[in-house]
Amino acid sequence: MLRPLRALSGILGKRRFARPALTLAAIALIWAISAWWMVNRNAAGRTYTAAEAIPPRSVALVLGCSRQLPDGRANAFFAHRIQAAAQLYHAGKVSYFLVSGDKHGAVYDEPADMRDSLIRAGVPADRIYRDDAGFSTRESILRARWIFGQTRLIIVSQEFHNQRAIWLAQRQGIDAIGFNAAEVTVFGSLRTRWREVLARSDLMLDLAGIRTPARPPGAPQTIPI
Repeated sequence: MLRPLRALSGILGKRRFARPALTLAAIALIWAISAWWMVNRNAAGRTYTAAEAIPPRSVALVLGCSRQLPDGRANAFFAHRIQAAAQLYHAGKVSYFLVSGDKHGAVYDEPADMRDSLIRAGVPADRIYRDDAGFSTRESILRARWIFGQTRLIIVSQEFHNQRAIWLAQRQGIDAIGFNAAEVTVFGSLRTRWREVLARSDLMLDLAGIRTPARPPGAPQTIPI
């Protein structure tokens, strides 16, 4: 007699917790879809895939990522961004680059890797400025505005990343457009895509007024435009 009662109690308990869990899952899904749609819609008409079509700007912000994957292979995201940035320069669309990424120690240095790769691609060293504290897309945008004084930028990254960066830039008073680096195959970027879903969902905290991005500390640096 006790065994059936325990089984019934277990079923009822699971149902009691199942409904709130499903509700939370539905809210999270709606939140993520809304954020994705909002970012895409906001960037419509502001990203370009052909260098000859993009309006010229004095400065391009190249968003950082690791030059190598954890297994030692070359990171295609990095290579495509460098290729796109060099294409802009050789097409006469930009005069200076701000390469912004994560630097933590002598070994891992995204801005240095980007700078060295751009030089190898034919961009003069004196046309490249480094931001070693671009630990996230948000920080790269904030620092481009408040440390480097930029209010008009071309942002260089993959399209999905550019779309989010444009949304962030506009909220800092930056007139931003994006130049899309070549995409990476879906099978090679599932983790990156999932992170993008989470990053876009996080933007809704700004939109809801729950969080206000703070102006970053640091002495201003001048890019001679």
